[in-house]
Amino acid sequence: MKDNIIALDELTMQEIQHIMGENDINIRIIETYFHVSIALKNNVFEVNGDEAGVVNAINALNSLFDVFKLKKSINESDVRYSCSLAESKDNHQMTSLYETSLAKNYSGKLIYPKTFGQKKYIEALNKQDIVFGIGPAGSGKTYLAVVYAVSLLKKNAIKRIVLTRPAVEAGESLGFLPGDLKDKVDPYLRPLYDALFDMLGEENTEKMIEKGIIEIAPLAYMRGRTLNDAYVILDEAQNTTKSQMKMFLTRLGFHSRMAITGDISQIDLPSGKKSGLVEAVTILSEVEGISIVNMTSQDVVRHPLVTRIIDCYEKHENK
Repeated sequence: MKDNIIALDELTMQEIQHIMGENDINIRIIETYFHVSIALKNNVFEVNGDEAGVVNAINALNSLFDVFKLKKSINESDVRYSCSLAESKDNHQMTSLYETSLAKNYSGKLIYPKTFGQKKYIEALNKQDIVFGIGPAGSGKTYLAVVYAVSLLKKNAIKRIVLTRPAVEAGESLGFLPGDLKDKVDPYLRPLYDALFDMLGEENTEKMIEKGIIEIAPLAYMRGRTLNDAYVILDEAQNTTKSQMKMFLTRLGFHSRMAITGDISQIDLPSGKKSGLVEAVTILSEVEGISIVNMTSQDVVRHPLVTRIIDCYEKHENK
Protein backbone atom coordinates (compact mmCIF):
# COMPACT_ATOMS: atom_id res chain seq x y z
CA MET A 1 0.00 0.00 0.00
CA LYS A 2 1.20 3.53 -0.76
CA ASP A 3 2.68 5.56 2.09
CA ASN A 4 0.15 8.34 1.51
CA ILE A 5 -2.95 6.14 1.85
CA ILE A 6 -4.95 4.98 4.90
CA ALA A 7 -7.71 2.37 4.50
CA LEU A 8 -10.48 2.30 7.11
CA ASP A 9 -12.36 -0.86 6.17
CA GLU A 10 -13.31 -1.56 9.80
CA LEU A 11 -15.27 1.71 10.13
CA THR A 12 -18.69 2.52 8.71
CA MET A 13 -19.16 5.52 6.47
CA GLN A 14 -21.17 7.20 9.24
CA GLU A 15 -18.25 6.78 11.65
CA ILE A 16 -15.80 8.14 9.08
CA GLN A 17 -18.04 11.16 8.53
CA HIS A 18 -18.08 11.77 12.29
CA ILE A 19 -14.27 11.71 12.31
CA MET A 20 -14.18 14.16 9.41
CA GLY A 21 -16.42 16.54 11.35
CA GLU A 22 -19.24 18.82 10.30
CA ASN A 23 -18.55 20.12 6.80
CA ASP A 24 -15.24 18.19 6.97
CA ILE A 25 -13.86 20.72 9.49
CA ASN A 26 -11.48 18.21 11.10
CA ILE A 27 -9.94 17.29 7.75
CA ARG A 28 -9.65 20.99 6.84
CA ILE A 29 -7.71 21.61 10.06
CA ILE A 30 -5.18 18.88 9.21
CA GLU A 31 -4.86 20.10 5.63
CA THR A 32 -4.17 23.65 6.78
CA TYR A 33 -1.80 22.58 9.56
CA PHE A 34 0.46 20.49 7.27
CA HIS A 35 -0.22 22.16 3.90
CA VAL A 36 -1.57 18.98 2.32
CA SER A 37 -4.74 17.88 0.55
CA ILE A 38 -6.80 14.96 1.81
CA ALA A 39 -9.34 13.07 -0.30
CA LEU A 40 -11.73 10.30 0.74
CA LYS A 41 -12.69 7.55 -1.73
CA ASN A 42 -14.52 4.41 -0.61
CA ASN A 43 -13.25 4.36 2.99
CA VAL A 44 -9.70 5.24 1.85
CA PHE A 45 -7.98 8.52 2.74
CA GLU A 46 -5.35 9.75 0.29
CA VAL A 47 -2.97 12.50 1.43
CA ASN A 48 -0.97 14.56 -1.05
CA GLY A 49 1.66 17.24 -0.55
CA ASP A 50 5.35 17.47 0.27
CA GLU A 51 6.89 14.41 1.92
CA ALA A 52 7.20 15.86 5.46
CA GLY A 53 3.64 17.21 5.40
CA VAL A 54 2.22 13.90 4.19
CA VAL A 55 4.07 11.90 6.88
CA ASN A 56 2.88 14.25 9.65
CA ALA A 57 -0.70 14.29 8.36
CA ILE A 58 -0.77 10.48 8.15
CA ASN A 59 0.51 10.25 11.75
CA ALA A 60 -2.12 12.75 12.94
CA LEU A 61 -4.92 10.87 11.14
CA ASN A 62 -3.83 7.52 12.54
CA SER A 63 -3.84 8.99 16.07
CA LEU A 64 -7.36 10.31 15.56
CA PHE A 65 -8.62 6.99 14.23
CA ASP A 66 -7.19 5.18 17.28
CA VAL A 67 -8.80 7.71 19.63
CA PHE A 68 -12.16 7.39 17.87
CA LYS A 69 -12.09 3.59 18.17
CA LEU A 70 -11.57 3.99 21.91
CA LYS A 71 -14.01 6.77 22.86
CA LYS A 72 -16.31 6.89 19.80
CA SER A 73 -16.05 10.65 19.44
CA ILE A 74 -13.64 13.28 18.11
CA ASN A 75 -13.60 17.02 18.73
CA GLU A 76 -11.58 19.92 17.38
CA SER A 77 -9.32 19.87 20.43
CA ASP A 78 -8.38 16.24 19.67
CA VAL A 79 -7.60 17.13 16.06
CA ARG A 80 -5.35 20.07 16.90
CA TYR A 81 -3.51 18.12 19.60
CA SER A 82 -2.91 15.18 17.26
CA CYS A 83 -1.40 17.63 14.77
CA SER A 84 0.89 19.22 17.36
CA LEU A 85 2.10 15.78 18.52
CA ALA A 86 2.75 14.63 14.96
CA GLU A 87 4.64 17.84 14.17
CA SER A 88 6.81 17.59 17.28
CA LYS A 89 7.65 13.95 16.49
CA ASP A 90 6.30 13.03 19.91
CA ASN A 91 6.12 9.27 20.43
CA HIS A 92 3.22 9.47 22.89
CA GLN A 93 0.13 7.50 21.95
CA MET A 94 -2.95 9.71 22.23
CA THR A 95 -5.07 6.72 23.19
CA SER A 96 -3.28 6.56 26.56
CA LEU A 97 -5.06 9.81 27.48
CA TYR A 98 -8.37 7.95 27.46
CA GLU A 99 -7.41 4.79 29.34
CA THR A 100 -8.89 6.03 32.63
CA SER A 101 -11.44 8.81 33.15
CA LEU A 102 -11.04 11.25 36.02
CA ALA A 103 -14.74 11.64 36.81
CA LYS A 104 -18.19 12.32 35.33
CA ASN A 105 -19.59 15.83 35.11
CA TYR A 106 -23.14 16.76 36.09
CA SER A 107 -24.55 15.74 32.69
CA GLY A 108 -22.84 12.34 32.90
CA LYS A 109 -20.03 13.03 30.44
CA LEU A 110 -16.72 11.35 31.26
CA ILE A 111 -13.83 13.73 31.88
CA TYR A 112 -10.40 12.78 30.53
CA PRO A 113 -7.12 14.65 30.35
CA LYS A 114 -6.87 16.34 26.96
CA THR A 115 -3.07 16.57 26.82
CA PHE A 116 -0.08 14.73 28.26
CA GLY A 117 0.66 17.72 30.48
CA GLN A 118 -2.82 17.40 31.95
CA LYS A 119 -2.33 13.65 32.38
CA LYS A 120 0.88 14.25 34.34
CA TYR A 121 -0.98 16.81 36.48
CA ILE A 122 -3.82 14.36 37.25
CA GLU A 123 -1.29 11.64 38.16
CA ALA A 124 0.31 14.07 40.62
CA LEU A 125 -3.08 14.95 42.13
CA ASN A 126 -3.68 11.24 42.68
CA LYS A 127 -0.34 10.63 44.39
CA GLN A 128 0.70 13.70 46.37
CA ASP A 129 -0.72 15.69 49.28
CA ILE A 130 0.34 19.05 47.80
CA VAL A 131 0.46 19.71 44.06
CA PHE A 132 1.51 22.89 42.29
CA GLY A 133 -0.07 23.18 38.84
CA ILE A 134 1.67 25.92 36.88
CA GLY A 135 0.79 26.84 33.32
CA PRO A 136 -0.83 29.31 30.95
CA ALA A 137 -4.49 30.26 30.74
CA GLY A 138 -6.62 27.46 29.33
CA SER A 139 -4.37 24.58 30.35
CA GLY A 140 -7.01 23.18 32.74
CA LYS A 141 -5.15 23.75 36.02
CA THR A 142 -8.09 24.97 38.08
CA TYR A 143 -10.82 22.95 36.40
CA LEU A 144 -9.04 19.61 36.84
CA ALA A 145 -8.22 20.38 40.48
CA VAL A 146 -11.91 21.09 41.16
CA VAL A 147 -12.95 17.93 39.28
CA TYR A 148 -10.55 15.88 41.36
CA ALA A 149 -11.72 17.48 44.62
CA VAL A 150 -15.38 16.76 43.77
CA SER A 151 -14.52 13.14 42.91
CA LEU A 152 -12.95 12.73 46.37
CA LEU A 153 -16.00 14.32 48.01
CA LYS A 154 -18.34 11.93 46.20
CA LYS A 155 -16.27 8.98 47.42
CA ASN A 156 -16.36 10.34 51.00
CA ALA A 157 -12.55 10.53 51.00
CA ILE A 158 -12.87 14.12 52.26
CA LYS A 159 -15.59 15.98 54.16
CA ARG A 160 -15.39 19.33 52.42
CA ILE A 161 -13.83 21.40 49.67
CA VAL A 162 -12.23 24.79 50.33
CA LEU A 163 -11.61 27.04 47.32
CA THR A 164 -9.73 30.29 47.64
CA ARG A 165 -8.05 33.04 45.62
CA PRO A 166 -6.11 36.18 46.46
CA ALA A 167 -8.32 39.20 45.72
CA VAL A 168 -5.68 41.06 43.74
CA GLU A 169 -6.89 43.76 41.40
CA ALA A 170 -5.71 43.49 37.80
CA GLY A 171 -5.69 47.22 37.07
CA GLU A 172 -9.10 47.79 38.63
CA SER A 173 -10.19 48.97 42.06
CA LEU A 174 -12.39 46.82 44.27
CA GLY A 175 -13.34 49.90 46.25
CA PHE A 176 -15.42 51.29 43.41
CA LEU A 177 -17.46 48.12 42.94
CA PRO A 178 -20.95 48.12 44.50
CA GLY A 179 -22.02 45.84 47.36
CA ASP A 180 -20.46 44.28 50.42
CA LEU A 181 -17.16 42.38 50.52
CA LYS A 182 -18.73 39.16 49.19
CA ASP A 183 -20.26 41.04 46.25
CA LYS A 184 -16.89 42.62 45.49
CA VAL A 185 -14.90 39.39 45.76
CA ASP A 186 -17.30 36.98 44.02
CA PRO A 187 -16.27 38.05 40.48
CA TYR A 188 -12.71 36.98 41.31
CA LEU A 189 -14.00 33.56 42.36
CA ARG A 190 -16.24 33.05 39.30
CA PRO A 191 -14.03 30.42 37.60
CA LEU A 192 -14.28 28.29 40.73
CA TYR A 193 -18.08 28.52 40.71
CA ASP A 194 -18.15 27.63 37.01
CA ALA A 195 -16.12 24.47 37.56
CA LEU A 196 -18.36 23.42 40.47
CA PHE A 197 -21.53 24.05 38.45
CA ASP A 198 -20.16 21.84 35.66
CA MET A 199 -19.51 19.00 38.12
CA LEU A 200 -22.44 19.29 40.52
CA GLY A 201 -25.03 21.52 38.90
CA GLU A 202 -25.86 25.01 40.15
CA GLU A 203 -28.57 23.95 42.62
CA ASN A 204 -26.46 21.23 44.28
CA THR A 205 -23.47 23.55 44.47
CA GLU A 206 -25.50 26.25 46.22
CA LYS A 207 -26.89 23.70 48.72
CA MET A 208 -23.39 22.44 49.54
CA ILE A 209 -22.15 26.01 50.00
CA GLU A 210 -25.05 26.71 52.40
CA LYS A 211 -24.19 23.57 54.41
CA GLY A 212 -20.50 24.44 54.52
CA ILE A 213 -19.49 21.34 52.56
CA ILE A 214 -18.05 23.69 49.95
CA GLU A 215 -16.44 26.93 51.05
CA ILE A 216 -15.37 29.63 48.60
CA ALA A 217 -13.55 32.57 50.15
CA PRO A 218 -10.75 35.11 49.62
CA LEU A 219 -7.30 33.99 50.73
CA ALA A 220 -7.30 36.48 53.62
CA TYR A 221 -10.06 34.38 55.28
CA MET A 222 -7.66 31.41 55.62
CA ARG A 223 -5.41 33.06 58.21
CA GLY A 224 -5.44 31.40 61.65
CA ARG A 225 -7.27 28.26 60.51
CA THR A 226 -6.33 24.58 60.35
CA LEU A 227 -8.08 22.76 57.54
CA ASN A 228 -8.75 19.09 58.37
CA ASP A 229 -10.48 16.43 56.22
CA ALA A 230 -10.57 18.83 53.28
CA TYR A 231 -9.35 19.34 49.74
CA VAL A 232 -8.06 22.90 49.53
CA ILE A 233 -7.48 24.67 46.21
CA LEU A 234 -5.63 27.96 45.90
CA ASP A 235 -6.27 29.50 42.49
CA GLU A 236 -4.37 32.42 40.87
CA ALA A 237 -1.50 31.67 43.26
CA GLN A 238 0.90 33.81 41.25
CA ASN A 239 -0.78 36.79 42.92
CA THR A 240 0.05 35.71 46.47
CA THR A 241 2.81 37.45 48.37
CA LYS A 242 5.55 35.40 50.02
CA SER A 243 3.90 35.68 53.43
CA GLN A 244 0.46 34.76 52.05
CA MET A 245 1.81 31.62 50.38
CA LYS A 246 3.58 30.51 53.56
CA MET A 247 0.41 31.20 55.55
CA PHE A 248 -1.69 29.15 53.12
CA LEU A 249 0.62 26.14 52.94
CA THR A 250 0.77 25.91 56.73
CA ARG A 251 -3.04 25.63 56.96
CA LEU A 252 -2.80 21.97 55.87
CA GLY A 253 -4.44 19.75 58.49
CA PHE A 254 -4.88 16.03 59.05
CA HIS A 255 -6.41 13.99 56.19
CA SER A 256 -6.26 17.06 53.94
CA ARG A 257 -4.67 17.76 50.56
CA MET A 258 -3.94 20.87 48.54
CA ALA A 259 -3.72 22.00 44.92
CA ILE A 260 -2.07 25.34 44.14
CA THR A 261 -2.60 26.66 40.63
CA GLY A 262 -1.18 29.69 38.88
CA ASP A 263 0.28 31.28 35.78
CA ILE A 264 3.61 32.98 36.48
CA SER A 265 3.35 34.95 33.24
CA GLN A 266 0.33 36.87 34.60
CA ILE A 267 1.44 38.31 37.94
CA ASP A 268 -0.67 41.32 38.99
CA LEU A 269 1.18 42.19 42.19
CA PRO A 270 2.42 45.75 42.66
CA SER A 271 5.87 46.44 41.27
CA GLY A 272 8.62 45.30 43.63
CA LYS A 273 6.57 42.54 45.31
CA LYS A 274 7.80 39.02 44.59
CA SER A 275 5.25 36.32 43.85
CA GLY A 276 4.79 33.77 46.62
CA LEU A 277 4.22 31.10 43.97
CA VAL A 278 7.56 31.77 42.27
CA GLU A 279 9.36 31.57 45.62
CA ALA A 280 7.48 28.45 46.78
CA VAL A 281 8.30 26.31 43.74
CA THR A 282 11.97 27.21 44.19
CA ILE A 283 12.08 26.47 47.92
CA LEU A 284 9.87 23.35 47.91
CA SER A 285 10.98 21.61 44.72
CA GLU A 286 12.77 18.78 46.58
CA VAL A 287 10.26 18.27 49.42
CA GLU A 288 8.80 14.77 49.64
CA GLY A 289 5.01 14.75 49.30
CA ILE A 290 4.97 17.81 47.01
CA SER A 291 4.75 17.72 43.21
CA ILE A 292 5.32 20.66 40.89
CA VAL A 293 3.78 20.17 37.44
CA ASN A 294 4.59 22.68 34.70
CA MET A 295 2.27 22.86 31.72
CA THR A 296 2.95 24.72 28.48
CA SER A 297 1.08 26.29 25.58
CA GLN A 298 0.75 22.75 24.14
CA ASP A 299 -1.64 21.98 27.01
CA VAL A 300 -3.98 24.88 26.20
CA VAL A 301 -7.40 23.61 25.10
CA ARG A 302 -9.04 26.91 24.27
CA HIS A 303 -9.24 28.60 20.87
CA PRO A 304 -6.03 27.86 18.88
CA LEU A 305 -5.27 31.59 18.81
CA VAL A 306 -4.73 31.46 22.58
CA THR A 307 -1.78 29.10 22.08
CA ARG A 308 -0.28 31.40 19.46
CA ILE A 309 -0.75 34.46 21.66
CA ILE A 310 0.97 32.72 24.59
CA ASP A 311 3.89 31.63 22.39
CA CYS A 312 4.32 35.16 21.00
CA TYR A 313 4.35 36.72 24.47
CA GLU A 314 6.89 34.15 25.68
CA LYS A 315 9.19 34.89 22.73
CA HIS A 316 8.85 38.64 23.33
CA GLU A 317 9.58 38.32 27.06
CA ASN A 318 12.55 36.03 26.44
CA LYS A 319 14.13 38.73 24.27
